[in-house]
Amino acid sequence: MKGEAHPSRHRPLEIRLKSRQKSLEIDFDDGTSVTLPAELLRVESPSAEVQGHGAGQKKTVPGRRHVGIMSVEPVGNYAIRISFDDLHDTGIYSWNYLHELGRNQESVWQAYLDRLEAEGLSRDP
Repeated sequence: MKGEAHPSRHRPLEIRLKSRQKSLEIDFDDGTSVTLPAELLRVESPSAEVQGHGAGQKKTVPGRRHVGIMSVEPVGNYAIRISFDDLHDTGIYSWNYLHELGRNQESVWQAYLDRLEAEGLSRDP
């Protein structure tokens, strides 16, 4: 796929923004359905602000327990941009990234909680 380093292996059939539940529900073409909380999407944003600019530079983002999603916009035919109510909107979430995040949600979440604890940070603002 032009413009993407790794072609999408997984494509969403439907993406539903659940504002009240502060989550995205995504049904993929392989039968996988995931519900991704806004907080997880925000703290695992693929943006340089969160991931850094190289290996070992990932930042732990505290205080996002109550973050919500303001909007979801398509980026080409391979990703979405999510605008959060804390005004973060620079991450481009590829279909593959969303699929993997959904499949590995439990371990990714636990790793985030472990980083918060190790750094003396909190989910609360």
